Amino acid sequence: MNSELMQSLAFPVVLIAIFYFLLYRPQKKQQKKRQSMLDAIKVGSRVITVGGIYGRVTAINEDRLRLSIAENVEIEVTRNAVGSNLTKEKNDESNK
Repeated sequence: MNSELMQSLAFPVVLIAIFYFLLYRPQKKQQKKRQSMLDAIKVGSRVITVGGIYGRVTAINEDRLRLSIAENVEIEVTRNAVGSNLTKEKNDESNK
């Protein structure tokens, strides 16, 4: 009977381990990396929004950024609208 109990408990434990290592852990790692990228945004940073707009950050106000996308043209987006920080990526590549 003890053997049957161990076998019946092994399957859920294995499923939970697979779920953790294949889904949860990589997602948390990706969220941490994205948050790090968003935290590195400063005035003057070059960014691309998730909508594909290239711009330079001219002002930061809590969770909003003001982007200069052309001469005398600025837009305001949320910080989460940034898809990538080109300034940070360029610095990361030069450090390699």
